[in-house]
Amino acid sequence: MGIVALQVSRAERQRGYIPYTRRPINWHTDGYYNGPDERIRAMVLHCVRPAEDGGVNQLLDPEIAYIRLRDRDPAHIKALMHPEAMTIPENREPDGTLRPVSIGPVFSIDPDGSLVMRYTARTRSISWRDTPETTAAVRALTEILNGDDPMMLTVRMKAGQGVLCNNVLHNRTGFDPDASAESRRLLFRVRFHNRVKGS
Repeated sequence: MGIVALQVSRAERQRGYIPYTRRPINWHTDGYYNGPDERIRAMVLHCVRPAEDGGVNQLLDPEIAYIRLRDRDPAHIKALMHPEAMTIPENREPDGTLRPVSIGPVFSIDPDGSLVMRYTARTRSISWRDTPETTAAVRALTEILNGDDPMMLTVRMKAGQGVLCNNVLHNRTGFDPDASAESRRLLFRVRFHNRVKGS
């Protein structure tokens, strides 16, 4: 799907999008705003230059999140598998193109039996299905992601290091807080519609 450079940017087409700022990014899976036919199932993050300060990622396999939720209450899984569980409204890109509304489940199962997760912890430009079951499920997932699950990985990538995964849940701390100095942090990202073969 093409290689994208993740770095602080003032380019018009990237302005206002958090991945191109120093700001922290909350828990999400990549492409959570994509339609059902454009699901992101795998991705690569490769660090060219780390931040001087910060830029730490946490990673959690969606299957672990699924198991934790199911263990709390199977009703959470049912609520988050509803086809209208999470809605991302349409968005007009800086170049004028319109990204259509995306309505779908948080958890779904591919024809090959693989689990797919579509999620963001953002609170703006998102709406959840208005049911007590969905509210309870989202709250439980938030608690899990804000906890200290032993299966959660924390990594501050060094130059030459990277992550290849089946679109795991991930976040990022803010970095290089001195706004008067230029940040050299540079990561390359590649997204895929297919899972990592053999995984």
